[in-house]
Amino acid sequence: MNHQAILRFRRLGILTIIAVYLVILAGGIVRASGAGMGCPDWPTCFGQWIPPTDEAQLPADYHEIYARRGYENTQFNPVKTWTEYGNRLVGATTGLLVLLTAWASRIFLRMDKTIFYLSLGNVFLIGFQGWLGSAVVASNLKPFMITFHMLMALAIVALVVYTIARSQRDALGRLDVGGLPDKFKTVLIAVMAMTLLQVMMGTQVREAVDFIAHEHSYIDRKYWRDDFPVIFYVHRSFSSIILLTNLWLVWKLHRSAARQNLLYRTGLAIVSVIGIAILAGITLDRLGFPAVAQPVHLLMANVIFGLQFFLYIGLGYAGRTPLMFGENGEIKPDSPTLTG
Repeated sequence: MNHQAILRFRRLGILTIIAVYLVILAGGIVRASGAGMGCPDWPTCFGQWIPPTDEAQLPADYHEIYARRGYENTQFNPVKTWTEYGNRLVGATTGLLVLLTAWASRIFLRMDKTIFYLSLGNVFLIGFQGWLGSAVVASNLKPFMITFHMLMALAIVALVVYTIARSQRDALGRLDVGGLPDKFKTVLIAVMAMTLLQVMMGTQVREAVDFIAHEHSYIDRKYWRDDFPVIFYVHRSFSSIILLTNLWLVWKLHRSAARQNLLYRTGLAIVSVIGIAILAGITLDRLGFPAVAQPVHLLMANVIFGLQFFLYIGLGYAGRTPLMFGENGEIKPDSPTLTG
């Protein structure tokens, strides 16, 4: 078995997960800065593959050109243009990493074809996500399209996390979780559902904030809170329930798993990230909605779900007999069947 090739696949997969999270962060920065229409066309930006740095580099009638395309009041702003362009570059890099991960996954065709097909499926998902990004621009940033675009990013993360975890099922199978209560996994599923609900409420809050920000011309941030909808206060209060339920999970892991146990450390990471997300939320609520806090809050919410999903997958593999492979990568006859 080519251990170097498997290690290369796992490293590429981890880089892909990081890149997807960077795309989410970049998207949050774009929304917080109001740079979503910094590039009014796609895949080019103001008709160029490398956007201009000065309005003088554009045609004199560019306002009329984009008005005829359905984008009225298009005004070139170099900061917003390059912010959106940076977001696209991160997205393109992520697409390249997904392709490389799929190529590297061919090593599993002899061992676990599902890993190869999942990696290949992610290529199509990332392609759809790229098309969806163009549709978001074409829709002139309709809130529903933005939210769907973000949820697709979550789906891509979940698929990559599952694929990488499956490739490490031998190591995960050695983890001892026998001391966990029977209801632990049920509670974890409920916690994941609550996290998704919290993310969906957060998208509604962000849609309302986008509208408020537009009404205030993206200035006077300290007054935005006066117009927040009721869903904001529900979203804020619900974070306490999520924190407490995740603390329960970590407490059970603390009592039953060794400190070096990967799943225990994942639980600690979940609670830490929740703490950062709550601090970012308090900053938004109490300090006049600073632009830097909004993308951090969004990123942490997505990282929380990714970690919870890995914990769920890890629990499914923990305690199983590791697979045994021959020199050419074939599964030995006395290995357990590939399930899950």
